Amino acid sequence: MSSESDHNIHIDVETDYIPEQSEPEANRFVFTYTITLRNDGKVPARLMTRHWVINHANGKIEEVRGEGVIGEQPYMRPGEGFRYTSGTILETPYGDMNGSYRMLADDGVEFDAEIPAFSLTMPNTLH
Repeated sequence: MSSESDHNIHIDVETDYIPEQSEPEANRFVFTYTITLRNDGKVPARLMTRHWVINHANGKIEEVRGEGVIGEQPYMRPGEGFRYTSGTILETPYGDMNGSYRMLADDGVEFDAEIPAFSLTMPNTLH
């Protein structure tokens, strides 16, 4: 019998606006996000798939699903982590993202590691 403490992936997010790739006059706002995952559980696990929900401030919602992250399916033993940077393009100067990673633990348990919502904001657009 497994418990939640057996399968626990901690996720931290840092974001950045990329002005040199953005074109505000064309409603193109480029952001990067750096994700740090850490296996705080008791069982090694592999990140199998990702699911993102990208919310633009104009009401547009995009969903992205795929295998792994940045072409990898990282394997993390308890206490180990994985860090990567990716990006997205919004039609608005701010929005947010959230989602989940589907994990497969060595004990055969599949579970979702929830990615908490985080803001993507062009500097000086929100007070």
